[in-house]
Amino acid sequence: MSRLMSLFGDKEARILVLGLDNAGKTTILYRLHVGEVVQTIPTIGFNVETVTYKNIKFQVWDLGGQTSIRPYWRCYYPNTQAIIYVVDSCDADRLPTSREEFHAILEEEELKDAAILVYANKQDLPGALSDSAVAEGLGLSSIKNRDWSIFKTSAIKGEGLFEGLDWLSNTIKSKRYIELRSKTVLQTLVIRGSTIYYSRQGST
Repeated sequence: MSRLMSLFGDKEARILVLGLDNAGKTTILYRLHVGEVVQTIPTIGFNVETVTYKNIKFQVWDLGGQTSIRPYWRCYYPNTQAIIYVVDSCDADRLPTSREEFHAILEEEELKDAAILVYANKQDLPGALSDSAVAEGLGLSSIKNRDWSIFKTSAIKGEGLFEGLDWLSNTIKSKRYIELRSKTVLQTLVIRGSTIYYSRQGST
């Protein structure tokens, strides 16, 4: 057992939480981090927290989902081991837009090895689409040569989140994504008016 702990203990994995605005990404991040609902505002830029689970330290980056912010998601892509893609299951009207953004992510070369965990969120609300309907809407069945799974979740009630994290932990361990290390660190993201400035610094 001690050898197993030494093998998987103290490892880190870089995870991006992506999806359209108002999907519940920040609520999910802090549900995983502190285990409770935290008052949130729309994310302009990012939130980042470390979530330790199943002997892996997940460095979880929650990126803003507004239209003006999405082009800057790619600044965070290098050496990402997994994507948690969050969908508002009650917003059927924007599911085609969510699908478009999702497939743009899948086409990114820097994310070609990243596992994909989809949270069909807001299942506690009336009129929420089923996980199968969300899967169909996103076109998940078309994904080849990549690990993916979808879970029904309610960030408010905390339902389904850790079941998804269980799958992600097992997938990351089995694929040894945890051995990857980022060589580029995003240092700053500054919003000035309508312009976003970012800078990078290589790790030492």
